[in-house]
Amino acid sequence: MSTNSPHAWRFFCAGGFNQVKLETGADLMNLDQLDQKLWVALACPTTGLEFDPKTAALIDTDKDGRMRAPEIIAATKWAGSMLKNPSDLVKGDDSLPLSAINDSIPEGKQLLASAKQILVNLGKADATAISLADASDANKIFINTTLNGDGIIIAESASDEATKAVINDIAACLGTVADRSGKPGIDQAKADAFFTEVLAFSDWNKKAEAEAANILPAGDATAAAAAAVRAIKTKVDDFFGRCRLAAFDPRTVALLNRKEEEYVAIAAKDMSISATEVAGFPLAQVAAGKALPLKSGINPAHAAAVAALYANAVKPLLGDKSELTEADWTALLAKLGAFECWNAGKAGAAVEKLGLKRVREILGGKAKETIAALIAKDKALEPEATSIANVEKLCRFVRDLYTLCINFVNFRDLYDGGEPAIFQCGTLYLDQRSCTLCLTVEDAGKHASMAGLAGAYLAYCDCVRRGSGEKKSIVAIFSQGDDDNLMVGRNGVFYDRKGRDYDATITKIVSNPISLRQAFWAPYKKLVRMIDEQIAKRAAAAEGDATAKLAKAAEAAANVDKTKKEEPKKVDVGAVAAMGVAFGALSAALAGILGLFKGIAPWQFPLFLMVLMLVISGPSLILAYMKLRRRNLGPILDANGWAVNAKAKVNVPFGTSLTGIAKLPPGSTVDVSDRYAEKSAAWPKLLVILFAIWWVYAFASDMGILWRLTKNWETPLGNPPAALSNPHANKSGTAVADKASTETPAAPAAPAK
Repeated sequence: MSTNSPHAWRFFCAGGFNQVKLETGADLMNLDQLDQKLWVALACPTTGLEFDPKTAALIDTDKDGRMRAPEIIAATKWAGSMLKNPSDLVKGDDSLPLSAINDSIPEGKQLLASAKQILVNLGKADATAISLADASDANKIFINTTLNGDGIIIAESASDEATKAVINDIAACLGTVADRSGKPGIDQAKADAFFTEVLAFSDWNKKAEAEAANILPAGDATAAAAAAVRAIKTKVDDFFGRCRLAAFDPRTVALLNRKEEEYVAIAAKDMSISATEVAGFPLAQVAAGKALPLKSGINPAHAAAVAALYANAVKPLLGDKSELTEADWTALLAKLGAFECWNAGKAGAAVEKLGLKRVREILGGKAKETIAALIAKDKALEPEATSIANVEKLCRFVRDLYTLCINFVNFRDLYDGGEPAIFQCGTLYLDQRSCTLCLTVEDAGKHASMAGLAGAYLAYCDCVRRGSGEKKSIVAIFSQGDDDNLMVGRNGVFYDRKGRDYDATITKIVSNPISLRQAFWAPYKKLVRMIDEQIAKRAAAAEGDATAKLAKAAEAAANVDKTKKEEPKKVDVGAVAAMGVAFGALSAALAGILGLFKGIAPWQFPLFLMVLMLVISGPSLILAYMKLRRRNLGPILDANGWAVNAKAKVNVPFGTSLTGIAKLPPGSTVDVSDRYAEKSAAWPKLLVILFAIWWVYAFASDMGILWRLTKNWETPLGNPPAALSNPHANKSGTAVADKASTETPAAPAAPAK
């Protein structure tokens, strides 16, 4: 894109970088001329935002779940062209005056007519403005329409009963699709599929009718006969197979009929009427060459299936028989073989429920042509219906588009301290702090791997509404205070943008410096924690040693009469020598440390300690300062699916505004009396006062201040200045004697005689 734009852009600095100002409709209409390198973001998801998802879906024209810069440019161009004054987009109103619609272009003129028609349909013909609620209520707009331009017709769309019946048949066989009025209907795809199925079902039945003697040996009852055979075929085949095995070896008969122990186990239980417990047993008692009885001696678990086989297949095809030989069974399967082959190639199964008579009745009429004509008539109204849908689209863009731009092209909402940004989902209250920079997350672990690069202190929380069971996961940025009481498992309360409260529990922490104060004290807190840990370890070890010694002493007391007197241990000369060497080394080290303080005045020791503390905390402070300066919102938003195009810094002043700490309201008073307060001793305060007095005295004494103030006293206090304490100094100025102040004046001379 060209950066030499005729439009005069204005910028503001926030977050450490320049952001374009979007203040007028002209700014929005010229977004296509703004170099995208100057956009704060280039893409964002359509979900997980405090932004109307329906508006986001209208902007997301390629339906990939993301709003991108070209799509936002196209949306602003279209919305601006539909308005007489594009600056109406900046207002963000919920209603659109009819007079604001640009009727000087064909599309705008059609859109204005559609807006008026919507108001007429809603009984608001005299209204001068249309609200988003009016425009988005499609059910009310199209409630009384039968043809509404969506290519979907309902039964009421037909003018004759025959066509209505066919539309209902299509819906019953293939399902429905909802039209703009919300009613179930059918489209051209459903109609084409239905008539294809109807024709296929009719042709399939014609084949059976042409070869009825072979395919339908029992006439219309052939399907029932085949179904009865299929239901019991496995058990009948099993029965005749067992009979053949019994004929091969009579010794197997007892095994083929199941062992007596199996019947005993079943007989010991309560059995059902159908005796399903023996469903796995043979269909009847097995014997060599035995026929299958059809009326008695049948396994009770399959008695009903055998009865259906007799009534629906054997009797119609083989005659009235009381038993079925293996040859009869083979003949029965052969008679139904052609039917099974024909039935396997069934076509038009979707419309089988209508029956062949109804199918051929539909084919004999003109329903196919009539329905196609109705759908075409409905499609012809698509421009008017689309224009009605565009009224809602324009109303949504007038209300929401500017809000999106000031959270996408720039981050004005984030940095101006007014309305929260669309990615801020609410406020977390925890540890006497309120965190306003909270974002919704789906996978905390995956999110943290990217968001951790932001250099901010992040706390991931699971939030639950106990009443409704609604759940969400968030990440909150802590940018004030310290992390002493922030740990996994701590509970707080989260309020979403609608003011609904959730119980929040920290589940994961990404630790980074929160403030310089925290960084200053961090080394000492680590030292205290290390000391605590070492003390705990030593105490545990000492307790273990004491327990072991007590046990050993108890054992020794119990066996005192069995132990022999031990010879006294001799002193280890080597150990004594080693202790002496160690003591000497410690003494030398202590002398070296004390030597460092040689020549330092006592009052300088506190200053020395302050410098030492600064040296210890200095690296931590420098590191924290560098990290706090680099805190960047970009990785956090990128982890949420954004494509942030700038370094949206969260520096110390801005971070302070994102996390509030507990403060008493102005004008508050505090009653300091606390009946449960710990009683404090007076001596620590006294020591502090005495130390302060001593330090002032030592400083004034060493610097000669006290001596100058008391030099006229009989016994001056403190030490004299260095210049007076060394009267023999050379002229270079190392020490010059003040004779006027140190020498005794000579007595006056006697007068001459």
